[in-house]
Amino acid sequence: MDLNLAGKTALITGASRGIGASIAQELAREGVRVCLAARDMAKLDEVAHSIASISGSNRTAVIAGDLRQPEAAQAAVDAAVAAFGGLDIVVNNAGATKRADFFTLTEEDWQDGFALKFHGYVRTTRAAWLHLRETHGCIVNIVGVGSRAGSAEFTIGGSVNVALLNFTKAMADIGMKDGVRVNAINPGLIETERFGRNIERVTKLHGFTSRDQAVAHLLSSHGGITRVGRPEEVGWLTAYLASEKADYIQGCIIDIDGGTTRSL
Repeated sequence: MDLNLAGKTALITGASRGIGASIAQELAREGVRVCLAARDMAKLDEVAHSIASISGSNRTAVIAGDLRQPEAAQAAVDAAVAAFGGLDIVVNNAGATKRADFFTLTEEDWQDGFALKFHGYVRTTRAAWLHLRETHGCIVNIVGVGSRAGSAEFTIGGSVNVALLNFTKAMADIGMKDGVRVNAINPGLIETERFGRNIERVTKLHGFTSRDQAVAHLLSSHGGITRVGRPEEVGWLTAYLASEKADYIQGCIIDIDGGTTRSL
């Protein structure tokens, strides 16, 4: 399917690894010029190099910054506009939250969880909005299925994710008037470095002796799904939502989780 994205410009936060890197690579395959934002410049350069090998041309820009800092979001948007002359797509993806027993989590843990993922998305949206209004662009927020049900060991992440789903709906309401589409994707278990850390956590917690045991446990705890998702699958969905093929999709929250979420 031709998504007709060639020549557009995207800013992807959290683009140095995992889902963010895969989204950037998939958009680049569609001919999108991508600005990659994250904290790790070395990792950003690796992703930019991989995109150059995919696209056969240099359609990337990188900016290193910590989106927990109030000025970083504006700097990332400014970098994308300076590099490519405008902005059509924003993918808010940066941020992971600490998973632990509630009573061991500190005030600093909670502040940090909201600082990067929630406030980072809010600030990037605010900084990009005027540009997206000019281009009738779109925002795709990468959130997570932890928003769908409470979990004893995911109190920070679940709270942040629920807030982001409400924020997505609210900005979509504004976007109907301003000509900006805003949607969200909730990934489930995806094979990333973060998933690897989750494997280590459950292996230690339950005393598993093999990775297969840990994976089976996680699949079972996610509704008995049959496999772990791949980052590129989130990239494909993001590219579709960013395209004109999804022009009538506004304020939508799409779970990509193998069937984990069963609530309406």
